[in-house]
Amino acid sequence: MKEFWEVRYDGPDYAYGKKPNVYFKQQIDTLTPGKILLPAEGEGRNAVYAAEKGWEVYAYDFSTNAHKKAMALAREKCVEIKYQIASLSQIVFEENFFDAIALIYVHFPDAVRTQNHHRLSTFLRKGGTVILEAFSGSHLKYQKINPSVGGPKLPAQLYTEGKLKKDFDGFHFLDLKEEEITLEEGNYHRGTTKVMRMHALK
Repeated sequence: MKEFWEVRYDGPDYAYGKKPNVYFKQQIDTLTPGKILLPAEGEGRNAVYAAEKGWEVYAYDFSTNAHKKAMALAREKCVEIKYQIASLSQIVFEENFFDAIALIYVHFPDAVRTQNHHRLSTFLRKGGTVILEAFSGSHLKYQKINPSVGGPKLPAQLYTEGKLKKDFDGFHFLDLKEEEITLEEGNYHRGTTKVMRMHALK
């Protein structure tokens, strides 16, 4: 899997563009800046946008190429982000450290999904925010029609309302819905599909 992402992030183009995810932007723009964590952040489009809005940004991804592109984008936009080359099992933060966590197309497979979401939740303070957008269980039929929309090809890596309610049990959901949207994110998220969108408070 690491090799796949190293290839995806190789080259001069930004695989998913330089602009932030639409839902992430909508939600982060309503919040008071603080400390935010962006897991599996790829080439940095959302991290850099958050930094531009005044957030203290922490991010990680296991791709060396992604890290290089993210840091280049941060320099281009004249902002600072703290970005580790690591996987979730390798990162260490204090409990209750972050004011927000944003999971934008972070698709943990069912075997580790709940465990990983619980671990990330420990880094979030009480009253803190989770923003999530990911392909839903309905995504595969759209992907068959239009492969350019991208995303996982296995049901075990797709999200549903039930899965998210289980993983974030005890959170207050301000927004939790499956929605049909049209993606225009770089070369690999292009076209109509269905996603899960979530904004929840710990």
